[in-house]
Amino acid sequence: MLGIETSCDETSAAVVDATSIYSNVVWSQQEHAKYGGIVPELASRAHVRAIVPVIETALKEASIELNDIDGLAVTKGPGLIGSLIVGMNVTKGMAISLSKPFVGVHHLEGHIFSNVIERNIETPFLTLLASGGHTELVLVEKLGQYRLLGQTLDDAAGEAFDKVAKLLNLLPTNKMVMGGRAIAEAAECGDPQAIAFPRALASVDSFDFSFSGLKTAVSNHVKRLQESSIDLREVVPDVAASFQEAVVEMLVGRTIKAMDFLNVSRVAIAGGVAANRLLRTDLQSRVEQKGGEFFCPALELCTDNAAMIAATGLFYLQRGNQSVMDLDVSARIPLPRQ
Repeated sequence: MLGIETSCDETSAAVVDATSIYSNVVWSQQEHAKYGGIVPELASRAHVRAIVPVIETALKEASIELNDIDGLAVTKGPGLIGSLIVGMNVTKGMAISLSKPFVGVHHLEGHIFSNVIERNIETPFLTLLASGGHTELVLVEKLGQYRLLGQTLDDAAGEAFDKVAKLLNLLPTNKMVMGGRAIAEAAECGDPQAIAFPRALASVDSFDFSFSGLKTAVSNHVKRLQESSIDLREVVPDVAASFQEAVVEMLVGRTIKAMDFLNVSRVAIAGGVAANRLLRTDLQSRVEQKGGEFFCPALELCTDNAAMIAATGLFYLQRGNQSVMDLDVSARIPLPRQ
């Protein structure tokens, strides 16, 4: 199965079968760094330039010819419309020219499948999806059937990491660096208890998240420091560590709450924020303390990649489901319920 992922600023192609990943090529766009965020028009143009070489590299690394693939999978949404269109149109073109079936894949479902590409997880299991664009708690009743338990009411966790990293001047202007990675590196020599940042919705009986108040609290704290003529560089480690501690505590707390409520024993994490070491270790510790099993993808499968898209598409193709040529992309699309 050849998978293609172009939902945001990574152009990716991968070749997988039911048990193995043979290639997973990811090309990350760097032209957005000087703008401090993703510029949609630049992203779609960069995908146009990169997608053919990336596909060729994926096929070469997998030692397979294009004619030998059984089918294709492509991200249909959610994501940036211009970026999604590039991947969809290329996939449809190949499907027509090769007379092969293709499957449009939900991006977040792909992240769920990142945990089951090379192993089986007995269902049901709870998944925390945390990325730059989404933060959701999803019960995987079975693969292909999901129940949304809670989601962010404002910023996604990854978005909060990005904005705070920018606020703390941790992002270079000559290359793209994920805010979560920049915060984690700065936090290594900081005190996570130095600043008591708020934990939103801590007393609310729901599984939803909120990070905008935390982001504002960090912004206000930084402004007070600057007004006091304190060199921000001296306190960045403590601010970063305290902010990261607050985010992780909220994510872990809500996940464990859902685990208890549903009485499930298997918990997985997925999405770009799943690469955060503190989140992985804290959630694993809490789950295992309760006698549960914890699953997380390899680091290279946390961020956007085509292997997860190919694996999801293969799952549906093996069950006789394929997409039609008039399938369109969508910036917003719910996870399938059944």
